[in-house]
Amino acid sequence: MSVQVSLTLNARRYDIDVEEDFSRFLNAKMKEDFAVDGNNDLKALLHAYVRKNFALYEQEKQINRLIETLQH
Repeated sequence: MSVQVSLTLNARRYDIDVEEDFSRFLNAKMKEDFAVDGNNDLKALLHAYVRKNFALYEQEKQINRLIETLQH
């Protein structure tokens, strides 16, 4: 089932359809990065994007270390 998640950027509301189980996770993460009940500027979006990509970078490094450990 599809659920709508919304975010306001530069006074414009964006609605995104996602699966219901993912929507709970996404809403929780968005509350960490944005004012979900108010307006957000593009700088907030850029900061959130950089933070999430850094987290992915760190996860990838950890995964690669685990793979190397398992291969030896």
